[in-house]
Amino acid sequence: MRSPRRCSRNGCPRQAVATLTYVYNESTAVVGPLAAFAEPHTYDLCEPHARSLTAPRGWDVVRHEGEFEPPPPTTDDLVALAEAVREAARPAPPRPPEDDHAAPQHPQQTGRRGHLRVIPPNH
Repeated sequence: MRSPRRCSRNGCPRQAVATLTYVYNESTAVVGPLAAFAEPHTYDLCEPHARSLTAPRGWDVVRHEGEFEPPPPTTDDLVALAEAVREAARPAPPRPPEDDHAAPQHPQQTGRRGHLRVIPPNH
């Protein structure tokens, strides 16, 4: 499952709820609701950092007046969660009986699992 966007401030582990954008030609910092997509030259902020942001001397801060709310889960998040639950619920294939005299065998596993791919070892 895709992890939620985090605050851009160094060391802050909180979930982002606001986006900071600078309008350089107007010397303005704009703090608004979280943008739908992460864009270059914008910064995602958690609520405490969005509320406490200050701008350099001579700059204005335009701040969203309402509550900053975390974004709702997207369809992609829900689909990924459902697929993970389905995968975890699948029964494991039966194991062949162990034979002490046979050479150890490595099962040939190939295919895709989520964003990972299993590659069999070279013999």
